[in-house]
Amino acid sequence: MRTRQIRVNGRVQGVGFRYALRDEARGLGVTGWVRNCADGSVEALLQGEAHAVEALLRWARRGPRAARVETLAEAEPQPQFDRLYSAFEIWPSG
Repeated sequence: MRTRQIRVNGRVQGVGFRYALRDEARGLGVTGWVRNCADGSVEALLQGEAHAVEALLRWARRGPRAARVETLAEAEPQPQFDRLYSAFEIWPSG
């Protein structure tokens, strides 16, 4: 099991990034969440088998067709998010 928290910057809001990430995650069997942030970035927590999380990270570095990803920061999950997730959800903006 691997858990990574990411923040994606660029043109990632208003282009369907959250919905596309959710769909990719579900297809790969990855659980967690994704949300828009007030600074224009997208934040997500990815949890699953290492190969599936790595595949989703590769996808997130490109994003959906209308997105333009400039940077993707990856880290261990913040303590308040460090738990097991049973599905992949879109959370309210943070």
